[in-house]
Amino acid sequence: MNKKLCVLLGAVLLANIAMAQFTLGVKAGANLTKIDGKSFKDEFETGYHLGGFAEIGLGGKLGIQPEVLFNQYQTRVDTSFGDVYSHPFSQKAKLNYLSIPLLLSYKLGSSLSLIAGPQFGVLIDKDKSLVKNGEDAISNGDFSVLGGAQLKISKFRLSGRYFVGLNDIKDIDQVGDQSKWKNQGWQLSVGLAL
Repeated sequence: MNKKLCVLLGAVLLANIAMAQFTLGVKAGANLTKIDGKSFKDEFETGYHLGGFAEIGLGGKLGIQPEVLFNQYQTRVDTSFGDVYSHPFSQKAKLNYLSIPLLLSYKLGSSLSLIAGPQFGVLIDKDKSLVKNGEDAISNGDFSVLGGAQLKISKFRLSGRYFVGLNDIKDIDQVGDQSKWKNQGWQLSVGLAL
């Protein structure tokens, strides 16, 4: 009996997913980012993001919005970076991530939604001038949480959101240094539903 019930529930779930409102789209925009922590300047730098998104309606006001983005974060290194890492470095650093936000969307009306959820990032390229001798100062993964709003105007999507890193991205150990490095920033984007 349990097997039949599971098959029936699975069929109902698949039917709901098949009938759900589903939209694919592309998006691009600006990032204003910084790394919080000792050795980095407390100011935001510009970067960009581009990628794709899906909107999956769950019925009523709720939906899911998974995305795949190429994110470029930039930051400026403080003069104290040399105290932490004794090799030559550049004042400006670029970090390129493949980011996967998994967002929950809540409609406030026909065109405005609140969005929030986790974002998983994999560092795919770091500016080689940050650490010239090839040793890694930044870890290869980032886990963030983000929240913001999205405005839907016909096929266009205008969104703004804030994200903050939850894990320490510093991948070097310095005796007596317990500071953490965490990404944070703002993203403003324009999207087009296909």
